[in-house]
Amino acid sequence: MGATVWKTAAVIEGRGRVAIGSVVVVVLVSVAACSVLDDGGSGAARSVAALRVPATTVTTSTATTLAATTTTLPPTTATPLTTAAPPPADCRDVPADSHWHARVDGLPVHPRSGDYVASIGAGSGVKADFGAGLWEGGPIGIPVTEAAAGQAEVPVSFEYADESDPGPYAIPPDAPVEGGPDADGDRHVLVVDPGRCRLYELYAAHPNADGSWRAGSGAVYDLRSHDLRPAGWTSADAAGLPIAPGLVRYDEVAAGRIDHAIRVTVPSSQDAYVWPARHAASDSTDPALPPMGLRLRLRADVDLSGLAPQARVVAEAMRDHGVIVADNGSAWYLGGVPDDRWDNDALQTLGSLTGADFEAVDSAPLMVDPDSGRAGP
Repeated sequence: MGATVWKTAAVIEGRGRVAIGSVVVVVLVSVAACSVLDDGGSGAARSVAALRVPATTVTTSTATTLAATTTTLPPTTATPLTTAAPPPADCRDVPADSHWHARVDGLPVHPRSGDYVASIGAGSGVKADFGAGLWEGGPIGIPVTEAAAGQAEVPVSFEYADESDPGPYAIPPDAPVEGGPDADGDRHVLVVDPGRCRLYELYAAHPNADGSWRAGSGAVYDLRSHDLRPAGWTSADAAGLPIAPGLVRYDEVAAGRIDHAIRVTVPSSQDAYVWPARHAASDSTDPALPPMGLRLRLRADVDLSGLAPQARVVAEAMRDHGVIVADNGSAWYLGGVPDDRWDNDALQTLGSLTGADFEAVDSAPLMVDPDSGRAGP
């Protein structure tokens, strides 16, 4: 699959924060340079039914689980581009004090860290689930589209309407779908609307002939707010979190620094979630399995000198900001935005890092309010 940038009049970008001023970047897939890729990295292994699993909430400081409490303008079209420009400093990202931007290198190690790492796969290598090129005819990753000014809002029908925001959604009729228009799998559609300061995300999305959409589930986020979804609700991702803020994009790597946590998938999770996640996607009560929302970090003593430059920037972000368990899929698959400027061979060097190089952290010290995504000092 290839790295493709799309323009929609006002374009889109790559990560949940969108960093491409007038561009739309599509997201990623796995080790593009590898001869074998699978769709597990973006969570394709998750079944739609998994979104419906009732969850319990657990604190990161203990292994105890607690019951969760329910606390017309014509649409524009997208034109392929070949380059991406940095975005202007406006409403394209979550707040600076969001948990996504919090550093975790000083947090305590979680008491169940060894169990969690072992269950995810201590010997499994890290995979950059994004890159340049095409895979089975579609771009590698999850597209993030930037809506044009005045983008028409359209209705979306949902299979799981009871846990989806009703909309309408400012999604162009030709917004890129993860994996391409004929893809199977998660078929995420992510759209950032700077004018409305909104992030729209769909799972299992399909366009209708009249410009509307149908999807498995969907969520709308106010990019000026720290509000989390209702407790127990899914989103376009299993953990009930937004996807775009956790995606790696080329421009931030080229600038030499990623200032946010990275979305990661795990083979199996438990029927529990920890702040800031809001939803679980499992019926297992095995406490050794990671809960949704678990934060892990690359250990400070891991030698990064052998990594290629692009991979080293990603690894430094995993050390400083960590990874967040967001979905079930392949072990240690990192989310990112496709771009033709990625060096797939360089990204593949991330495979020299394994699960044994990580440790789970207790993120409870970051939590200011259980219903807020704002991180404390």
